[in-house]
Amino acid sequence: MNERPIPPAALRDENSVEMLRVWIAERKLHCSMKVGMYQDGMGIPETEAWGTILADVARHLANALNEKYGASTEESIQKIKDSLLDELAKPTSKSDGGFA
Repeated sequence: MNERPIPPAALRDENSVEMLRVWIAERKLHCSMKVGMYQDGMGIPETEAWGTILADVARHLANALNEKYGASTEESIQKIKDSLLDELAKPTSKSDGGFA
């Protein structure tokens, strides 16, 4: 298995929480998510919290593409957004799985 390293801040903070893991395995996407922390613990709608998390992930990805390939951060964010909306409108695969 090829895991990504844990960020140093998460190792330093005893209250850090892993919210999302994503793998490509058996030629499919597999996810593990912590759902309920915001709504149950803070009264914040999960949809709102996860929208923020996914937006932050998109920004981090755009920054990484800029650093590694010199891609425009703004253009990358727009392309990620366009691809996300296209995939939500017309999924290229179905989402299987359950909630534990």
